[in-house]
Amino acid sequence: MKTIKLLTLLIAISVFTSCEKDQVSESVAETAEKPSDGISKQVRDKVADLHFNSKHVEKNKMLLPDGSFTENYLIEGDIAMTAEQMQTMSSVSVTDKQYRTYNLVSTPRTVNVIGYTGGSQALTTKQRTALQWTIDNYNALNLGITFTVTFGTNYTPYDIVVYQNQNGQAGGVAGFPSNGNPYKYVQIFSGMEAYSTNTNEHVITHEIGHSVGLRHTDWFSRESCGQSGESADPDGAVHIPGTPTGYDATSVMLACFGANEDGEFGANDETALNYLY
Repeated sequence: MKTIKLLTLLIAISVFTSCEKDQVSESVAETAEKPSDGISKQVRDKVADLHFNSKHVEKNKMLLPDGSFTENYLIEGDIAMTAEQMQTMSSVSVTDKQYRTYNLVSTPRTVNVIGYTGGSQALTTKQRTALQWTIDNYNALNLGITFTVTFGTNYTPYDIVVYQNQNGQAGGVAGFPSNGNPYKYVQIFSGMEAYSTNTNEHVITHEIGHSVGLRHTDWFSRESCGQSGESADPDGAVHIPGTPTGYDATSVMLACFGANEDGEFGANDETALNYLY
């Protein structure tokens, strides 16, 4: 089955698309001359030190629900991370299959989620249904974090806001927790309307997975995207007990997703979440 990178996707329901997308604000020291893509060697070295794929780093402007933008770095296609997070995360704060960072949500904790319904950033009816299914699936695991979901426009008091970006692409963007709180902004791309409710559920589940601290299962190779040849240095990575050490085709946290996902956690995703929370 064919897979393609998110940023080059021409929406087509018959093909695979690159997973989700995120970014980071720029304040990492960049004293050396920048290459043409604007990403300095210092930034790439820091990304590699954190065991992310340093070939997949770019600057990006992240749309917020109110229509404003924040400049961030986009890592591995769908992970938003501020420069401050880059500096505060350490290379030993990384765990392996399934993968996570030490940036987790404090427990026990209720995470209040809102699906945004205002203006052009409003979730579609399909996406709202997919979000409800996602929250139901997380709560069915009986974790140390419990999720609530509502729909509306006053997102300020909520822990996570899920909203749409009218960019015509497929996938989404989120980031990792900080200070014991989940990443607040989960962006779903408007091209997802061409896909089933189940595939939308998959993407939203994946992005909320990032928001509570899960990494891409195949971060070291991006095998799900049809890529290979770059393995991240595993030093400092710690295996999550009970999960496999090889490629897991069933994981919802793979870097790329297919057009016909079922939206459900793989067995190893459930094991990892129950171990962490």
